[in-house]
Formats: sequence, structure tokens, C-alpha cells
Amino acid sequence: MADETIVDVLMRRGLTRRAFMQLCATVTAALALSPADAAEMTKRLEYTPRPTVVYLSYQECTGCLESLTRSFSPGLASLIFNDISLAFNDTLQAAAGKAAESAKDTAMKDAWGKYVLIVDGSVPLPQNGAYCTVAGRSAVSDLKHAASGAAAVVAVGTCAAFGGLPYASPNPTGAVPVSEIVRDRPIINVSGCPPIAEVITGVVIYYTTFGLPALDHLHRPTNFYGNSIHDRCYRRPFYDRGMFAKTFDDEGARQGWCLFELGCKGPITHNACPTMKWNGGTSFPIESGHPCLGCSEPDFWDKGGFYRPLSAPTGHWSRAGVIGGAAAAGAVAGLGVAAVARSYQNRARKGRPSDPDQKNPKP
Repeated sequence: MADETIVDVLMRRGLTRRAFMQLCATVTAALALSPADAAEMTKRLEYTPRPTVVYLSYQECTGCLESLTRSFSPGLASLIFNDISLAFNDTLQAAAGKAAESAKDTAMKDAWGKYVLIVDGSVPLPQNGAYCTVAGRSAVSDLKHAASGAAAVVAVGTCAAFGGLPYASPNPTGAVPVSEIVRDRPIINVSGCPPIAEVITGVVIYYTTFGLPALDHLHRPTNFYGNSIHDRCYRRPFYDRGMFAKTFDDEGARQGWCLFELGCKGPITHNACPTMKWNGGTSFPIESGHPCLGCSEPDFWDKGGFYRPLSAPTGHWSRAGVIGGAAAAGAVAGLGVAAVARSYQNRARKGRPSDPDQKNPKP
């Protein structure tokens, strides 16, 4: 029903009022909102019409959609796939060909000016958009038409937000991000290669409930991209003390020391990885022993140097803005501390028992 609210859908499925309030509390907590926002969400969803979501895919690898379908937060996943009307997604839906296109056109027409448009992948411009076509239409033409009827556009993944891999040099297809084509609609960039599943769903839920979120200078929601990986990284204390792993299998790496000297881009990368993590909050790259590649930032492919330290003179990443505040102090002070740490490490290695009978090695 066109005027059906999200609460109507939930109640029709047998959800009690108490369970609905608990669901709102769970969702707001996942979105890093305050308890007061849970009450506000409860109130607003009672009158919020069930929104229509149209998901379009262009130059992409399906990784972002794979991430979305693996959301480990039942509340968010349920809202996206059951309570919000996902009217079109050519990968997930059963219909194909003319039937699929007809379903999309009908959904857009019925919700014209109100639906949320999710775009996954970059869009090529040369040769009248011939490098990416959908149902006989160029991606650029398809996007312009769909965006003209959208209330807001969510660019999911670094390809849609900043061009990503297709946009990287030499960019043979002339790919561009969504923002270079859509200029008359609000755009929310949910960058990442891929983005965290709960960040994708969280942005849609936030927009549905509260409207356009606060955005940074790259049009990313600040409640997910307001802090750098470095700000929240559990290895940060080692950075401030100048304790850095030198190789992936040295003693420092085994002790969980900072991966800065192995090319970690955490200090200049903004994302929720250290707090929301991946796979149901299990881990994130740095926790798994691999440096951050900076995948949620523009041009991260072209900047390269994935395993080259940011401070290296031959690095492609700009030194300006790499480290600030306490981190900068840590980088300078850490030179002396690192020497002490390496000395301690060497002494510990020399004193390590060589056989089970050596119970009390000398320091």
C-alpha cells in the first residue's frame, strides 16, 4: 500500500510495541546515536511512509552489494530487505530483461520525487557512454533519468563516490564518480572498497528517519566517517610510543605494534572500521595484521605505495595532513622511543629460552 508506514509493516508481521521500541534502540545504538534518538526514531517511524529504494549498478565488481547482503545486524538487514521497499536491484531480483526494467520504471513512477536512489559503481562518459550500457541505454543516461526523480542519491562504494578502480590512471573508459553527473540532488557518499555493511544500511535508515545526515567535505556522513582509522585504532598507543613493526613477521608484529612503517594509511583514512569492524564486529584489517590501504579515500589506487610508509620521501600520499596533534608529537618523540624499544626487543630476543630447561634467562 502506497501510504503504508514502516510501523504498519512491522505490526502486520506480528512485532509487538515493546519489540518495536527495542528494535529502534538497537538500530540507534548501531548508528552511534544517543538514547534520546531511539525515542525520536520510534515516534517518527510511526508516521514515516514505507520508502522505496532503487539500487542501480554500473562499473563495479558487486563487492559492495556482497557486503550489503552480509549485514550481521538483523535489525538493519530486516529493515532494508523486508520493511523498506527495495523496488529494484538487477542482481538480487528474480525478474530479468523487460520484466525487470518494467518493474523499475513502475516503481520509480509510483514514487517519483520520493524514492532513495542507491548507485553502485562509476559511470563512463566517452563514446556517448558506450562502455557501460543497461537495457540498451548508457549508464550515464540511465543515471540522469533515475536521479531526476530521486529524493536523495546514496553513492555506495569508492567507485560510485570517487571513481575507484575504473577511475584510476589511465582510466580508459573515462569513468567518473556519481557527483560529476548528478548535481541537483543531495548526494551521500558511502565510500569504501567495499563499505561496511552496517554503514550502508545505517545511512539509508538514518535518511529515512531523520533526513539528510551531517556530511563532511567529501559528502560522507560524519557519524561514520568523522574520525580517522588512526584516531580509534587499538594500536595507536604503540604509535605514540614509537613502537613499530618492521616486517609482517617480526616480534613487533607478533606483539601487535603499530603498522605505520609497513604502509598503514590509517592516519589519513576516515572510516568506522575500528569501531564497527567487519563480519559481525569480528575484526578489521589492522586487527588482522594488515595495514590500512586507505580504500575509503579518493584516488587511493593511484596514490599506490600500499606498503610504503606515509613519511617516506618517495611516497605518493601527501605528507601534509598525514598526522596531527598527539600523533605528530608521537612521530617525532617516537624516534627516540623506537630506539629504546628496539634495544629492549633485541635484549628480549637474546634472552629468550632456547630450550624448555632454560627457566630463568638473564635479561
